[in-house]
Amino acid sequence: MNFDLTVGFVVGAVLGIALLYVAMRRRFKRLEDGLRQQLDVEAREARLALREQQSEEELEMKRREAELHTAERDQTRTSEQLAEREQQLAEKNQELQRQQRGLEDAEHEAAKIRRLYRMKIHQITQMDEAGAREILIRDAEKDCAQEVQELRRRVLSRSEAEVADEAKRVLLAAMQRITSQPMNDATATVVNLPSEEMKGRIIGREGRNIRTFEHATGTTLMIDETPDSVLISCFDPVRREIARIALEVLLRDGRIHPSSIEEEVIKAEEEMHANVIELGETALRKLRLSSVHPEVVSLLGKLHYRLSNNQNTLAHSVEVANLCALIASEIGLDPNIAKRAGLFHDIGKAVDEEYSGSHAIVGADIIKQHGEDPRVVNAAAAHHKEVPAESAYAALVMVADALSAVRPGARASSIDGFISRVRSIEEIAQSQQGVVDAYAIQAGREVRVIVEPQSIDDDEARKIARRIRSRIEEELNYPGSIEITVIREQRFSEIAV
Repeated sequence: MNFDLTVGFVVGAVLGIALLYVAMRRRFKRLEDGLRQQLDVEAREARLALREQQSEEELEMKRREAELHTAERDQTRTSEQLAEREQQLAEKNQELQRQQRGLEDAEHEAAKIRRLYRMKIHQITQMDEAGAREILIRDAEKDCAQEVQELRRRVLSRSEAEVADEAKRVLLAAMQRITSQPMNDATATVVNLPSEEMKGRIIGREGRNIRTFEHATGTTLMIDETPDSVLISCFDPVRREIARIALEVLLRDGRIHPSSIEEEVIKAEEEMHANVIELGETALRKLRLSSVHPEVVSLLGKLHYRLSNNQNTLAHSVEVANLCALIASEIGLDPNIAKRAGLFHDIGKAVDEEYSGSHAIVGADIIKQHGEDPRVVNAAAAHHKEVPAESAYAALVMVADALSAVRPGARASSIDGFISRVRSIEEIAQSQQGVVDAYAIQAGREVRVIVEPQSIDDDEARKIARRIRSRIEEELNYPGSIEITVIREQRFSEIAV
């Protein structure tokens, strides 16, 4: 029993060991197969990696070979270009050498010719070198006289044209920013009456009222056949305005007698004084000026009642001030100084007859007494060329004054004065030697002068134009500017039959 158990146990153990061995062997075989497969995969991957690396190295080698080939081709091309340039430089050098030899030969030949001519001149005239040179220079001047005149005329015309263009540009730049209205102020004051019977009240018993009114205001009342109106006449526009204010108040009140007349005239003078100050200050505010003496402000206000050829003098002065400031800004001057010079240039027209001298000199003295800038004083005194101009501001005032005077509607002139000025312009032009005829056109703004082409050349025609301009500026008084055009023309005609 025990033996059988032992044998069974041994047989079981052997079978277990055999089974374990078989299992282990199978397991080892699986492991061996797995390792073999893994090694195969790794071998394949290694071969693929090696193959890819070889491919990349081959591509890199090919790329480098292509780059080397390109660099070699570029170097070959550069070498060819350098060789070509060297060849061109060599050819140019040879050409320069040939030209140099030609110049040397020409100089040598010219020297020989000069020596030959010098010998011939000396043999013919027995002159020394200085005398021969003088004759040659004189002959050359004669030969080139026409060319020299043409060159001079071309240079002068170009310079004058450039100056004229620049002046037109500056003036247009200033004028385009100024907007002015024509003046239509009347030179006489007419007061309308509420009824015809008021004329009798104005005259009064035995003329006492009208005499009192005229004595108090310094004016003359003209009561004529004109219905329902009376004319106030006086050379002083300020007095005429005071008389108008007083008369209108008296007419509204209806009570007209010497005492009421004197009372209303005093009130009108006070109102007029306040109005004058307000007008002067308004002009200063419009121009944005300050530091002006009260007396100068009062004189500025009085300019409102002064007319020059139907142009309001205060409006004209403000316009001139604006033009001066605009032109000064264009050419680089101080616009404030220019503005003050333009505003004060006609202030002498507002003073009484107790001052002696022209309005330019009187106005300059007044603003000088009240501490005005010397440049402004000189510009006011010199704007009619009565004193020398000491700065560019005087010329600015002259230009702006002329611009303001010639704009349409600024001034009025009689037909007789216009005809006289046109005739004077034509007579000045016709008095020049060589002038055939002269015509004033464009309302006297231009004169066209026809000269004899056989006796007057181009240079002399230019001189005639300048002489006519000088005489017109010296002898005539006119607003604005006058253009002088000299015409020298030759015509040749033939008839073929």
